[in-house]
Amino acid sequence: MLPPFCCNGSSDLQQRRRQHQERKMAMLIFWRDGLERQLAALNATIGTLHDQMQRDA
Repeated sequence: MLPPFCCNGSSDLQQRRRQHQERKMAMLIFWRDGLERQLAALNATIGTLHDQMQRDA
């Protein structure tokens, strides 16, 4: 019979891999949220500038 630590090795590896994937997912979502905020700000600025240019023309 194998000692208990040998049997749990693959389970621990899978758990660590899963935790790494979850941290990576959280980081990517955080980056995406920041980029979405920046894009929204740029779109608003472009829209305002476009309106001003139309008004001044």
